[in-house]
This record gives sequence, C-alpha cells and structure tokens, in this order.
Amino acid sequence: MKNCDSQVLKYQRNMVKLSDDDRLDIKDKADTNRERLKGGLRAAEKPSPIGMHTQGSYSMKTMIQEADGDYDIDDGAYFKKEDLVGPNGGEMSALAVRQMVCNALQDSRFKKVPEVRKNCVRVYYNDGYHVDVPSYRKIEIKDPISGEPKPAWELAGPDWKRSDARAVTKWFRTANSTRCSDASEDGNRGQFVRMTRLMKKFAKSRASWKSQTTSGFAISRLVEECYLEIRDRNDQAFRKLMQQIHDRLELNDEIGHPTLKGENIVESGNAKVAFFKDCLKENLEHTEILDDPDCTHEQAMKAWDKVFNSDWFRAQPDPDAEKKVDSRTTTGPFIKQGETRYAGNHGRFG
Repeated sequence: MKNCDSQVLKYQRNMVKLSDDDRLDIKDKADTNRERLKGGLRAAEKPSPIGMHTQGSYSMKTMIQEADGDYDIDDGAYFKKEDLVGPNGGEMSALAVRQMVCNALQDSRFKKVPEVRKNCVRVYYNDGYHVDVPSYRKIEIKDPISGEPKPAWELAGPDWKRSDARAVTKWFRTANSTRCSDASEDGNRGQFVRMTRLMKKFAKSRASWKSQTTSGFAISRLVEECYLEIRDRNDQAFRKLMQQIHDRLELNDEIGHPTLKGENIVESGNAKVAFFKDCLKENLEHTEILDDPDCTHEQAMKAWDKVFNSDWFRAQPDPDAEKKVDSRTTTGPFIKQGETRYAGNHGRFG
C-alpha cells in the first residue's frame, strides 16, 4: 500500500484534532455554566449537585474540529437521590429534575433560552457552542458477586435509567492505553484515539451525512471493537479499520453498550448504522488505487481527499520529489582530479 502515513498523521493533527485553545475555550464555558447552575439552584432553594463532570468526547479527547463551530459539550450534574424530593415529599420524576435544572440555567444574556431535551438540558451559546447538561442521581445496588451494596447512577431521561458516563470515559481511556503502544497517560495521544477522531471526521465529512449517520458514541464503540494497531502507519491502520468496521456491520449491525451488560447503544436494523456502513463501502473503493505499485503521489492524495471530502491532501508536497531536489542541490557537478569547479576552456581558472 502506498505510504501516506505522514500526510494522514498531519491531517489528523492539523484538521481533525481539537486545538488546545479551543479545548480551553470549551472548558471555560463549561465552568461558567456550572457556576450558573449552582447559583440558580441555590437561589431557588433547590438541591445542590454533589459533583459535576465533563463526559463524552470532551473527556475522551475525541472531539473534532467542526466547520460550523457547533461543538457539543457534555457536562453532567450529579445529585443524591434522597435530595431529589418534590414539594409534597415524593420522589422527583426524571422530567421534574430536568425541568429544575433547566430553570436554574436561565440567563437573560442568551439569545436562545436553555431547553429541556430527552436526556439533558441544552444550553445554547451565541457563538455556536452548546452545552448539554444531563442529570444523574446516586443509588445503591447489590454487587452481583459479593451481595454487598455499591453505588450506581441513574440518568434523568424519559424515565430514570441506569447510566454512568464516567465509566464510559474510563472504558475508552483503558482501551487507548492498552490497545496501542504510543498512548499518553492523559489519553490525548495514541493511534487508537487518532483512529477514533479520524473515523468521526469521516462520518461527518459531508454536510448531508451529519443527520443521517450514527452517533459518535456508536462509532467509538465500533473503533474499539475493530481497531488493530499498525505501528508507524496511521494511513494503513485507518484503511484497515474502515474495512473491519464495514465487515463487522455486514455480519451484525447491533452495537452493544461497553459498560452496561445486556444493553445496546443501537439496536439491529438501525437506518443510521446502515447509512454509515454504506458510506464506508463507497469510500473504501476510492482507496483501491493505493494498492497499485505504480500509484503516484498525486493519485494517493486524490484518493484521501475523496475519503475525507477535502482539498487538503492535494496541497501536500510529494516527499519523493523533495528528496530528489535535495539530492541535486547537495551533490555538485562531478569534477575531475586536478580541475577546479571554475575551469575554463583549458581546464584552469581563467
């Protein structure tokens, strides 16, 4: 396969991975939102959260650059179950908790007011960001082995449902640290996390795909199932991953939850998963030229531009051509012994 590792690695670094400045900006917005929530709950004499934690792609370090600036930050609010009591002393419903959080997050400076959604409260920022605030309550369950009580969490969705986003983050970081040899301790580096970012970028590479393709969580799970490390060949690892995920979905299009046994992220027959699989198949065909031993740099770059729907790759210089230029500039003309480089017609300096 034509070696395009340096180009794919650079594309991931410059065009896919979220910059440090953008991460800090997102973190600042999440921190401000936390203070707004705490202050709103306090003013309304409502229960205070016992913790707030960023989760999802932000905490897994797989957020990607968005052309429209529509960044989705998940920042969960965690409560004690016994604190979530209604006006008549009864247990608050999942909807009531979401409404309580939504009321506490109101701010006259917002052009679009925060709104209650199916599994969270969404806060819209004027520059395109939005922060999703899911709410959780702490419960106790029996350990299936020891029988002892242990803490667990339930999400305030359409109803209360077992969920722990922090466990998902731990699952993903463990996969990165154990599945690739170049992982960093903070989870920001590693071929596994690069492949996840690239696959999410591919899934959103066409504006028309965004509403039709499967979720980032489902893609992360598929990457974890199908990823195989190929050291120093990010291009080969990504192409192999595309094929592995496609073949996996051909056999079984159900996507299981990584931390909740017996539950699925996506059930079989899901139209968005089928769409994602078809996109993989179509674009794998564009990469077939890479197997041609006579594949040129221009052909290879064109193939990768087709995969990611970009014009970035075609602007990348041919490293082999650069080597030839370097060779010509560092190797001067052959000079016979006894001659100088500036010999005239008679073989000596005139």
